[in-house]
Amino acid sequence: MKTPNFKLLTIFTAMVLFIGTLTSCSDDDGPTASITVNEGPSGDIGGDFTGNGGNSSRTINWTNNLATADYNADITSTASGTFNFVIADSEGTVVLDRTLNGGTEPDTIGGVTQSGVPGNWTVTITITSFNGNGSYSLSAGN
Repeated sequence: MKTPNFKLLTIFTAMVLFIGTLTSCSDDDGPTASITVNEGPSGDIGGDFTGNGGNSSRTINWTNNLATADYNADITSTASGTFNFVIADSEGTVVLDRTLNGGTEPDTIGGVTQSGVPGNWTVTITITSFNGNGSYSLSAGN
């Protein structure tokens, strides 16, 4: 038996095993979560969120030419984890900070934000250990 061929075969086998180990070790099966954003024709925003125990956060810059905003959010009644909705006006003052907790009532929030300064508002949505789905919407107030 020739030694060079044996060494080459050994090196090749070791490389295949190493590459196979790297590609099979993945954390793709862990908890996930996602938040979508849809913009309406009148500048309204809304979207959906879903998760299987994961965490996600999304910050949206939104132009509101009025001093308040109408908001709504709901989660499935069997959801677990939390959904948090924080809205700040153009000067950074928080005009809304509401949380929905999965597995408890209420599973819906809605209303009008506190009065703020019109302009470029910041909307931050955070879902934590969230398992379920839900939706949210935001439009300029009256």
